[in-house]
Amino acid sequence: MPTSSGAAHTRASSAVSPPARQVPALWLVLLASPVAAAGNAAVLILGDLGRSLGTPAATASWLVTAYALALAVATPLFATLLRRRGIRPVLWLAAACVAAGTALLALSPWLPLLLTGRAVQAAGGAGMTAIAMNLAGTARRMGAISAGTGILGAVGPLLGERLTETVSWRAALSLLAVTLLAVPAVGRRTAPAPPPSGDRFDARGALLLAVLSGGLVLLPSRPLPALAVAAVAAALLVPHIRRRPDGYVPAAALRSGPFRGSVLIALTLSGSYFTLLFAVPQSLADRADRPATSVALGQMAAMITGSLLTLGFAAVSTRLRPRTVRVILLAAGTLAAAAAVLAHGAVVPLAAIGLAVFAATAANATQSVVAASAVPDRQRPAAIGLFQLAYLLGGALGPALATTLVLR
Repeated sequence: MPTSSGAAHTRASSAVSPPARQVPALWLVLLASPVAAAGNAAVLILGDLGRSLGTPAATASWLVTAYALALAVATPLFATLLRRRGIRPVLWLAAACVAAGTALLALSPWLPLLLTGRAVQAAGGAGMTAIAMNLAGTARRMGAISAGTGILGAVGPLLGERLTETVSWRAALSLLAVTLLAVPAVGRRTAPAPPPSGDRFDARGALLLAVLSGGLVLLPSRPLPALAVAAVAAALLVPHIRRRPDGYVPAAALRSGPFRGSVLIALTLSGSYFTLLFAVPQSLADRADRPATSVALGQMAAMITGSLLTLGFAAVSTRLRPRTVRVILLAAGTLAAAAAVLAHGAVVPLAAIGLAVFAATAANATQSVVAASAVPDRQRPAAIGLFQLAYLLGGALGPALATTLVLR
């Protein structure tokens, strides 16, 4: 799952009315951070999932893809709902999605219902994250949320593996339910009245963007039908944007070269990171027969190191030219992919994950600013939403690519 989207969500939600009382930062951390842990918890248990369901690991990986895709598609939808309906109604809607999805995951014996539960659960997680980032308000509180999300994202694979071994894989996939503990406290401290909104929701644009996103995610596993779906959605979306240039997908963002460049970098580096996150552990297990626990510990250390590197780089990036920043990010991403593919042993591939984490999260932190400044102020929330969608699409594409490259 993505872990450094705090700045983007803060700016994207600036149009939402403030809460009635300030929510303590710890509640916001509890609201948002389980989303990353739940997404990464399946990294090391695909084999267990497949054996339990009587399917290949490649088929079981659809539980990962469904989560990432739903998270990506629901993020801009919940951001729109926050602007139109206010925090409290969206909070309870997100909580209902998490609860319903988790119930399906805990009880259903059939893969189709499990996939439905995973998607509904992830949609609720997208709402929880958007709400937490909106309520942060200060850099210090945003830092607490980002740190909590990064840490739980890093320990998610090991936590999922431990829960699967001691309880069951259903417990590992139900980690997101922890976020429900924060809902009552957050709900009591938020304003019940929705903000006024006179604009008409661009439902057609939202639907076409969701279909296009789904087609892109399915390209690695179902190339021809996915390409056809994506092409049709894109063909319908282009004239729709011309008719509604200020709609769900603002035309000003798409016309901006800096915006397009930032989105492409986020999508590429995020996709590379999540591909390595899933492919490297499986590859190490196949080549060297290493215990899942040792792989998980090495991966966790690499991810935490990469996240710490991002903190340092983000602090100095404002002193560098934008082109220099992009060159560093792309060089780090390229080096990570090359190291994972060409290196032997375990140390270098795990280090490649750390480098990929740095490239992806640093791109999210720095290029979100570029995306926001590339459009007029009134369209910044929509532009940030699209940027975050591109980053999260990388998280959805990564497991699918890993499945294609390693698990088959």
